[in-house]
Amino acid sequence: MAIFTRRGALGLAAGSAASLILPRFAIAQGDSRPSVTIAVQKISNTNTLDVLREQSNVGERTFFTHLWEGLLNRDWLGNLGSVPGLATEWKRIDDKTVELKLRPGVKFHNGDEMTAEDVAFSFGRERMFGDTEPSEGKTIFVRETNPVNGQTKELPAEVPAVARRSWPSLLGVEIVDKYTIRFVNGTPDVTMEGRIARYGSQIMSRRGWEEAKSYLDWSRKPITTGPYKVVEFKPDNSLVLEAHDEYWDGRPPLKSIRFVEVPEVASRINGLLSGEYQFACDIPPDQIESIEQNSAFEVQGSTILNHRLTVFDKNHEQLANPLVRRAMTHAIDRQAIVDSLWAGRTRVPAGLQWEYYDDMFIKDWTVPEYDPALARQMLKDAGYKGDPIPYRLLNNYYINQTATGQILVEMWKQVGLNVQIEMKENWQQILEKTPTRAVRDWSNSAPFNDPVSSIVNQHGPNGQQQQVGEWTNEEANQLAVVLETSTDRQKRRQAFKRMLEICEREDPAYTVLHQNAVFTAKPKAIKWKAASAFAMDFRKGNWS
Repeated sequence: MAIFTRRGALGLAAGSAASLILPRFAIAQGDSRPSVTIAVQKISNTNTLDVLREQSNVGERTFFTHLWEGLLNRDWLGNLGSVPGLATEWKRIDDKTVELKLRPGVKFHNGDEMTAEDVAFSFGRERMFGDTEPSEGKTIFVRETNPVNGQTKELPAEVPAVARRSWPSLLGVEIVDKYTIRFVNGTPDVTMEGRIARYGSQIMSRRGWEEAKSYLDWSRKPITTGPYKVVEFKPDNSLVLEAHDEYWDGRPPLKSIRFVEVPEVASRINGLLSGEYQFACDIPPDQIESIEQNSAFEVQGSTILNHRLTVFDKNHEQLANPLVRRAMTHAIDRQAIVDSLWAGRTRVPAGLQWEYYDDMFIKDWTVPEYDPALARQMLKDAGYKGDPIPYRLLNNYYINQTATGQILVEMWKQVGLNVQIEMKENWQQILEKTPTRAVRDWSNSAPFNDPVSSIVNQHGPNGQQQQVGEWTNEEANQLAVVLETSTDRQKRRQAFKRMLEICEREDPAYTVLHQNAVFTAKPKAIKWKAASAFAMDFRKGNWS
């Protein structure tokens, strides 16, 4: 199959908060529903709307609840657990098989009814897996793709890789009947239901894919089932969605939604206060009080199932010795970052895990302690001589990213580390494999309530860190297989704890800085609730 690869501040102007501005809504003729404009830092990192290719924080905000839907959705305004979506019910057949009943009468944006054929295609070779094979077993894909227009689309190289990260052992989707399908795995997997609900497992129209002239055409206007459909996508500029009035869960409450890229925090805030935008996303905590000085506005938000990390490339000459990386983890005063940059609105978590893992959560685990003396001793034992360590940094892709980077560099300097910031323009430059790749920022989410969803998905054998060649560890990789294939809960828990020990202490792949938090500003007149996630929900029941 032919493939191609990916192409390669803070501040609030005074005076605006003093005026009382009510939200302005664009009203379409003959339709009383409002339209809203949302100012975001970024719409898409890949300049596509492909849920497989654009697996990012910014993608979650613009894609989910609006455009893409899965068989199982997430309870965005509740506990973020799985709820019925395009499937109404599901059951286990055995350790390798999950059967789902599809919701009848669901309409794609092109008017076609969604059936088992579309689900099977969404998880088939042409769309998802390319030439990759499941980790065990023989593929049983129900049919070969036969595009009606005879064209073969070229998929980006990273799409099959991402799919195998999410579904390492999926053999295929069997069609039982028009409204019944079965996910069949090559190995036992206690997390299959979570994988079905996670991002990357959403459903698309087979006909919409086959009739598109090219992958790029399709990826910028995918035909899906969500309550809103694409009208216009201008990469690096704006995305306009309009209501899909045949949506299975009722007529959407908004006529249209316009996302517009506004990288500067001050510009997002000023546009909100002037009425140009109805929502301003990614508000730094130190700006919340200034916004809310105007009684017409409020800021909603909370911690989310996402942690900010510092990530290491162990191939860099200065980081090859794990003692240097360990020293970097002990030189960080994480609570000082939370207190100074986040006004205490987030927290330092227990490593790369979340309490909603339930009994898989390792309660006695902590991030490396802040111990500058220990860090200095480790550097001495490593024979570190003060050679420079590059730190590739984006300009506030994450909230407070630049300020955090500057604080980290100063903390590392205090123990004798010579870390030097290199500002980059995009993720391609951040991940580019060169001799200067050493330290970078990242964040990791937990799309379902099991360690497989994060530490394995991001740092295991199929994870991004190993795919880009930053880090690998043989024992950790073996433990990842245990987590993915064992049905013994205690054995899995022990494997997870040992994987944390390796990845965060012995041979650091990353170090967790703090739990992420997301804050969105809006007029009080808009009755809308923010989710504990990057996603924004504009479906029926969350607008009045």
